[in-house]
Amino acid sequence: MAVRADMPKPFTETERQQFLADKHVAVLSVAADNGRPPASVPIWYDYTPGGDIVVNTGAGNRKARLIEQAGAVTLVVQREELPYQYVIVEGTVTETTTPAPREPREAIAIRYLGEEGGRAFAANMDGASSVLFTIRPDRWFSADFSGDL
Repeated sequence: MAVRADMPKPFTETERQQFLADKHVAVLSVAADNGRPPASVPIWYDYTPGGDIVVNTGAGNRKARLIEQAGAVTLVVQREELPYQYVIVEGTVTETTTPAPREPREAIAIRYLGEEGGRAFAANMDGASSVLFTIRPDRWFSADFSGDL
């Protein structure tokens, strides 16, 4: 199969929102401290088109501390098989909820593990110290390499 050297096209607003709403593991990046480079970690998230991004993590861990300090993150979501596509979102943390309520924690787990597995995962995490971050998308960047195939 020949690959053309065309430039990727950006997603339309509807396409990028739907892509972000699809199930992908994201990479979250946040400014670090002590002269270290930005922290980047894979993370599960939840998103409804037109809404905010929601992530859950352990309270008190480095990632949570850095997110709270920075108040802004970058989220990279990509398709790793052909056709290559990605959406990058720069966003502002608009809400921090500790402990993270069970309903959104469960919704995120169900998104990735299915109904039964997600409910079991969330139940297993009950009692663990966690924090829920709500992130407002401020800027979007996207690329769709479908036309290059």
